[in-house]
This record gives sequence, C-alpha cells and structure tokens, in this order.
Amino acid sequence: MYKCKYFKIHELVPPAVLKEKGEAAWELLDERLLETLDQLREHYGPITVNNYHWGGQRKWSGLRTKESPDYKLYSQHTFGRAADCLFKHTTAEEVRKDILAKCSDSDFKWINAIEMEVSWLHVDVRNCERIKKVLPAKR
Repeated sequence: MYKCKYFKIHELVPPAVLKEKGEAAWELLDERLLETLDQLREHYGPITVNNYHWGGQRKWSGLRTKESPDYKLYSQHTFGRAADCLFKHTTAEEVRKDILAKCSDSDFKWINAIEMEVSWLHVDVRNCERIKKVLPAKR
C-alpha cells in the first residue's frame, strides 16, 4: 500500500471519512493518484488539497462522498482517483500548461485527465487516453 510522502491522510479525505477510517482511509485512494500528488509536490513545491484540519474551508478537494455539495456518482473524486490542487509558489494554469507539454514524457505518467478553465489543478488517473481535457461540470 502506497502512502504519500508529502501529504497526511486528512489532506486527502473529508472529516467524516477521517473520523471513521483513520489511517485505513489510505485504502480508499488510488495509489496512482497518491504517487502523482507526491510528484507534483516534488516539482512545484507545497500543495493544498484539503485544509480543514488547519481551520480552512477545503474538505472536498480529494475524496468525495455523497455528503459533498459537489458529489457526482461517477466523479473521479468519488472513486479516490482525483484531486483538486492549489499551489503555493505557482499558479494552477502554469502547472497545467507544463503537464500538457510533458504528457509524452515519463513525468506524471499517471495523469490521464485535467480539468480546464478552473483556478485549481484538477488531475485524475481515470482509464482513458492521455491527456483528456475536461471542462467544469455545470451545477
């Protein structure tokens, strides 16, 4: 089982999941996503996914359950295969452009989809051709 080097489990799952599963919540997340998050951290510096543990508002940017206002049955977040990331030292758009430029390289080999036209970096490891560009879901 893979556990992130740079992220604690509370940064990737919502509070109720953390309370119920604790460290066992790692099993709910796809290891390809976890490896990718560590790679992104190594390349671009500090990243925020969820920050509720420190009093922030973000608690649904990793794994999503039906309690999330953004829950969708077939979302990659629901399956533990997606994360929405904010970067401390760069913008999501700069990272998005860099990843798309490197998509044929071994860097970020598990990223198969990226959400476009949003202020965060959504990456996911769904089973599809590399790299699928998706647009934000309409609410």
